Amino acid sequence: MVSQILSTVISNRIQNIVIMNIAIVGTGYVGLVSGTCFAEMGVNVTCVDVNEEKINALLNGRIPIYEPGLEEMVLRNHREGRLNFTTDLISCLDDVEIVFSAVGTPPDEDGSADLKYVLEVARTVGQNMSKYLVLVTKSTVPVGTAKKVKAVIQEELDKRGVEIPFDVASNPEFLKEGAAIKDFMSPDRVVVGVESDCAREIMERLYKPFMMNNYRLIFTDIPSAEMIKYAANSMLATRISFMNDIANLCELVGADVNMVRKSIGADSRIGSKFLYPGCGYGGSCFPKDVKALIKTAEKNGYSMQVLKAVEKVNEAQKSILFRKLKKHFDTLEGKTIAMWGLAFKPETDDMREATSLVMIDLLTKAGAKVKVFDPVAMEECKRRVGDAVEYAADMYEAVVDADALLLLTEWKQFRLPSWAVVKKVMRGALLLDGRNIYDAQEMAEQGFVYECIGR
Repeated sequence: MVSQILSTVISNRIQNIVIMNIAIVGTGYVGLVSGTCFAEMGVNVTCVDVNEEKINALLNGRIPIYEPGLEEMVLRNHREGRLNFTTDLISCLDDVEIVFSAVGTPPDEDGSADLKYVLEVARTVGQNMSKYLVLVTKSTVPVGTAKKVKAVIQEELDKRGVEIPFDVASNPEFLKEGAAIKDFMSPDRVVVGVESDCAREIMERLYKPFMMNNYRLIFTDIPSAEMIKYAANSMLATRISFMNDIANLCELVGADVNMVRKSIGADSRIGSKFLYPGCGYGGSCFPKDVKALIKTAEKNGYSMQVLKAVEKVNEAQKSILFRKLKKHFDTLEGKTIAMWGLAFKPETDDMREATSLVMIDLLTKAGAKVKVFDPVAMEECKRRVGDAVEYAADMYEAVVDADALLLLTEWKQFRLPSWAVVKKVMRGALLLDGRNIYDAQEMAEQGFVYECIGR
């Protein structure tokens, strides 16, 4: 009897609990990480993608991207029923309060963001929604996109002759590849652009579990939210290009960029982050967002002079190791060049806008044989360049009979190799460090001709 009463009480309590149901359209990097982390906090999440092959892979436990800790979290939440995958957005519209749009916004030929996928999601929602919901843009989009999304939804509702209330919102992501789960679960800030109190209340309820220890939810108007992501990434790209410019000048005047970097970073007004010189930035965000902000400015009659310079410096920096190589060899024809690192940064297999792609192109055109190794990006490299390079089984196989070794990505396993082994199996002794992770004196003692960036 007591157990029956207890069971009834528990059942009633469960029925009274309001579990949030959301849909996320797009199972790329942003969509899959976001959906999985929301599910981890108890939200019922349906991830939607038109790519049937990708959805089938996810349903069978195969994760299409590399991100530390993601696979385990996806499998657990799918197994426990909080994370589901489908190709059909329409099938879940009646059950969700929020639809996140996390589809791609690839750059057009002129550098502006292509919004066709974003507007396609809006059109589908407008054609099929039957109750109030909030359509949230998660993708990085130009200022003014929310107005276009809102207009498309309203246009479709008008065609149907129905009046259904809805809201649009902007919720840009600030995830760092390689640390995305930590960034999502413990964010520096969460920016949400809204137009109504209702949308604000729903978004606040969704993010409340992430704000238990420190309230970092920032509500803005929608145009400001759309601008924030572009401005943040452009600022970080600017710091990188500035330090690369300083590093190149340091080489010419005999200064040490590491000493310069540490000293200016000690100034509290400047800070030490993103002041590391190297062989150029890449990835899915910085290059695309800098281009898009330049184009947005041009469309509004303004020229972003600083960002144009940032872009120019970065493009030149991607070939700096090639220029250093040419100083050491009369010709690269027939030379064997080893490359450690292919991804644009550690802890990811992402090679979008990676320096390695520029280097592979320059080296192969110069007639060099290129041998490469990366802990996780080998398959992605094969997809992109095919048999243009030789793929090594490990970091040591890559340097066998190499005339020079180039370090392009600062993976942890590259930080303390057996230099005795490397020196023994290499034909030459030239080491070009594109990320400044090695000590010049130590490399000289090991018998290498060592060069880095800015010293």
